[in-house]
Amino acid sequence: MSQTPLHAIGHLLRCAAFMACGVSLALGMATVDLRAETYPSKPVRVIVPYGPGGIADVTMRMVAQNLSQHFGQQFFIENRPGAGGVVGLQGAKEAAPDGYTLVMVGGGLTIAKALFKSLPYNIETDFTPISTTASYGLVIATKAGSPYKTVKDVIAAAKANPGKLNFGTINAGSAQNLSAELFRTLAGIDATIIPFKTTPDLASAVLRGDVDVAFEYYIGFQSPIVNDQMIVLATTGSERASNLPNAPTVIESGLPGYDVTSWNGLAAPAGTPADIVTLLNRAVENALKSPEIQKFSSAAGMDARGMAPDDLRNRIKSDVAKWTQVIEKVGIAKR
Repeated sequence: MSQTPLHAIGHLLRCAAFMACGVSLALGMATVDLRAETYPSKPVRVIVPYGPGGIADVTMRMVAQNLSQHFGQQFFIENRPGAGGVVGLQGAKEAAPDGYTLVMVGGGLTIAKALFKSLPYNIETDFTPISTTASYGLVIATKAGSPYKTVKDVIAAAKANPGKLNFGTINAGSAQNLSAELFRTLAGIDATIIPFKTTPDLASAVLRGDVDVAFEYYIGFQSPIVNDQMIVLATTGSERASNLPNAPTVIESGLPGYDVTSWNGLAAPAGTPADIVTLLNRAVENALKSPEIQKFSSAAGMDARGMAPDDLRNRIKSDVAKWTQVIEKVGIAKR
């Protein structure tokens, strides 16, 4: 029997290895394509780490309804409130990274990362960002008839009378509270920041004249603003709010570098396949264009706009760094 030369055997082995590699790659591509084409094949759970009825919950329900219609599978909301969002986020972190558990995330969670010594999850590494669903700044407001008509008036009064002006916010460590701290720091003024337990308490204090200026989201002050009981001195984002086009930004008002916006968005457990994340990102961005969501968001002072996953990841990272710096500079003790 003739023997195959060694070089021929080597050639056959190399060919076999090449073919095996090709088959393996083809199977891998087929798996990715199949996964993207068949997702979702069952209902998708969307964890909202807060109770039902809030502005973020309502927005996410509208997005979920649109996704259900788009994919032909139910995207259902599961409210899991507790410990300021910790319970819901921990549940999402522990879920399988297969695209069938999503979670609502937001700017408040980046503050939590900066404020708490220990959390059972890491907002920067334990989740895969999908997209923002809305972004929104705060309003700096005072009661109608106040002597303060602009942000410049507020800063001038604080500099002329150190320690006498007071700013109202809700709970210490909240986005509203830290926004006032950042304003005080950048403006270089001495003003007293008074935290209230709830937004209604804060609104009442403003209307009574107990608080000179308040920092709050528009939705919290919507009624007194619409009824001309409060005036908006400025909004805190880098651009004017669409629902308050006549209100200047703080930057326009002479305080460069002051840009405070919060956001809500959607994420999945870390390790969720990239093709599913891409698919969801496109679907969410499409959902946010719906007239219903746009109308609702605008009326609530929010900008319903999506964001690429990598951009959202960078936003989370920069927000954590920003609020860490503010918390350390003003001396707020970590909890």
